[in-house]
Formats: sequence, structure tokens, C-alpha cells
Amino acid sequence: MLRPGCRGVLILAGSERSTIIEQQIVTQSIDGKRMYESKPPRERAFLVGSELTGNRSPWSAEDSLAELVLLAETTGLEVVGSTYQRLKQPFPKHLIGPGKVQEIAELREELRYDLVVFDEELTPGQTRNLETALGAPVLDRTALILDIFASHARTHEGRIQVELAQYRYLLPRLRRQWTHLERQAAGGRAAGGVVGLRGPGETQLEVDRRIIGRRIALLEEQIGNVHRQRELYRKRRRDSGVPIVALVGYTNAGKSTLLNTVAHADVLVEDQLFATLDPTTRQVELPSGVHALLTDTVGFIQKLPTQLVAAFRATLEEICEADLLLHVLDITHPNASQHTQTVLDTLKELGADTRPMLTVLNKVDLMNGVDEHEVGHLASELGLPDDYIAVSAHHHWGLETLLNRIEGVLGNRMQAAHAFIPYQRNDLLALWHRQGLVDEERYEAEGTYVAGRIPTAIVSRLERYFVS
Repeated sequence: MLRPGCRGVLILAGSERSTIIEQQIVTQSIDGKRMYESKPPRERAFLVGSELTGNRSPWSAEDSLAELVLLAETTGLEVVGSTYQRLKQPFPKHLIGPGKVQEIAELREELRYDLVVFDEELTPGQTRNLETALGAPVLDRTALILDIFASHARTHEGRIQVELAQYRYLLPRLRRQWTHLERQAAGGRAAGGVVGLRGPGETQLEVDRRIIGRRIALLEEQIGNVHRQRELYRKRRRDSGVPIVALVGYTNAGKSTLLNTVAHADVLVEDQLFATLDPTTRQVELPSGVHALLTDTVGFIQKLPTQLVAAFRATLEEICEADLLLHVLDITHPNASQHTQTVLDTLKELGADTRPMLTVLNKVDLMNGVDEHEVGHLASELGLPDDYIAVSAHHHWGLETLLNRIEGVLGNRMQAAHAFIPYQRNDLLALWHRQGLVDEERYEAEGTYVAGRIPTAIVSRLERYFVS
């Protein structure tokens, strides 16, 4: 169904089913508290992607559109078709070419789509122009991801982070909510040309901007409080000497399942993108009896909106404070290589790319008939380090090896020590037992002689009792 000479691929979904969903829709009324309200429309979406020729991104337009389908389905949309266009450079007016815009508009009668979703972030002007040309609401990838985050945030911290990202995204796009009143304002100026006689549309727009501006300031203050609270929490953890292991990886790679299995936790696990957003920390016992804290963080995704990265920075700083990162990768995913590169790029953006890291190849149970050598060959093709650990969090395969490897890496942050601890400071002896390894322990008249290894983080608390 492509026009001659028009480059791109058109994919049509033949299903006629539609489901009632709880769809988050931007309201025109801004009350300073809620920007979204729940409505149950039947939403049929048509997806549009673009690919710049000469772009060095590891993601092809087809793969990126396939991920956009999953994002749309996660929000409850029914995808009725998709198309993409290769471009030398984006068109300023519509992002895509005018011929492709006309083609999509002509498909509306056949596909009966309710809205169009673009795989790239659109400027406010492009959104307005596309809605006029297509005669249908237009969303971009950022709006879709923000909607998923809004529906999946459970804690107060998660909600204020998402709300801040939503308002930052909405503010430059607020004008389109009042276009019918802006025409009145323009008419008034054209007729009289008197400075100060502003129409009702512009007045309402400025009021809304001030309300949103005040709300953003309040949310930023709350995020600052979250940052300070988390910093105090991290300081207490550093003082305790408990090692911190952070799970990082692409969304839906199985991080939450791995946390549940290793730490006997009860984090929500669903086969969908961004099932869990709020960081969860659980204590895990390593083979030697030493305890560590295992933290599950929000999953990464390509083209992660900058608004979310900024809003979730207080949460993502947990990654930068970790003693060890576990990069969990779904080895069975056809885009595993792209997922790996996206995770590494995101860690670099956060300044966490220098942290010690182990690569965990998850879901090997889905590779029927694949032996250890073939897993190694696949890992080599993906450019993964040789010290990977292959596991199945669902079937508890390889977890003992994983825990041993974690302990081996964390053991490098310990130092040998000999100490004579008086009985009045048995709290320090208990700390050694919790966070270190005891090779020898001998009770004497005035205290306890102990030898072994302790984390470097607690050396300062014990060194006054060191003996040669």
C-alpha cells in the first residue's frame, strides 16, 4: 500500500478487537494537583517511526517500532498498524515527509485509528501540525513512556518524580490546549492593536503556566528533600559497612524476578515493560554468611525521556553508590545486543560506568537445547565480557554460582585484620561478625582476640583495637 517512490514499510494489523482500558488523558483543566484523569475509551493506535540515513544507532527502525508496539500495548492501546520512513534529515514541520503524512491520513478511514503515536519525541509545533494534517490526536514516544510511569508508580516518591517529569513535558505544549481562545486574542490585537488588551485565551494560558510553574517548583523542592533523605540513608549504610549490589538492565530483563529469587522478596513481577519503578532493597546472605544489600532499580530503555532521567536522578544515584553492579540481560531477546549498548550508554550518562560490574545472562531456560558452549558463543557474538554468569531466575539455575561470584568481587573490598576488642565494645565484635569474615576468635580475660577480614568501610571504627 505504498506509493511509488515512497520509501518505508507499512505493517497492518488485521485484528478488529478493541478493549476498554483505563487511559490517562491530559485534561484541559489545570488544578495544580492532577494533570491526568482516568477515562475508559476504545483506543486504536497507528504507529509511525523514522530512521535517519547514516545514523549510527544500533537500533533499526523496525526494531524500534516493535518496541513501540510493546509500549503501546502496556498502556492498553490496540495497535492497528504501523509504518516508518527513512529520511536524510527530519522535516521541521511534520518530522516525516508530506507524502507520508498524506498516506497516513488516507489510511484512517480504512483502519479507523483513534490516535497516531510517533516513535520520536515531537516538538510542540510538529504535534500541532500533525494533528491538523491527520485529523486525529498525536502522541510521541515520550508521552507514552510518561503514561506508563504514571500508572506504575506506587510510592509517594515515585509519584512525585513522575509528576515532575509530566509537568516538564507538558509546559511547552500547553498552548495547544487553548487554540480556540488564542484566535480570539489574535482578533482583538488585529482590530485595535492596543498593548495590554489581551484576549481570554492568552490570559488563561499565562494563568496555567504560572500554576504549573509553581507546581514544578514545589515538586523540585520535594525531590530535593528525597535526595537529602536518600543521602542520609546511604551514609548510614556506608558507615555500617554493608556492601551494596545494584541490579541494572533493560526493562523486562528479569531483574525483579532475580531479586525475588535470591533475596526471597515479593517484588511485583509481570511480563511487561516497566512493571516496577520504585527501587526495592533487600538483604541477601552470601555463601560465607556475610550479608549484602541487593537493590532493584528502574529498567532502562532506548530514548529514555530526559525529563524522567532528571526527575529520577535521586533514585538513580543508588546505582552510583553501589559497590557492585549486576547487569541483568535477557539473553533470549532478539535485540540483546542493542539492549546491552543502551544500558552501557545510560550508565555512562549517570556517571556509573566505572563501577565494578558482573554480566548476568538471564532466561537461559528459554534456550531449549542450547549448551554451555553455545551460550558462550552467543555471548561472544554480543561482545559481552568473558566472566558472565548464565542463570535462570525463574527456575533458580546458576544462582549459587552467581552468589559466589558476587562474594568474590566484594571480597576485594576487604582487608586482613587482627584486633583485641574489649568486652565493653562487643558491638564492634558483632559488627565484625555481620560484615566481615572471622578466621580465628579467642576469649581472654579483658576482651576478645579476633582475626580475619573486614570491609574497608568499617576499618576506621576498628583500627584503634588493631594488634600486630
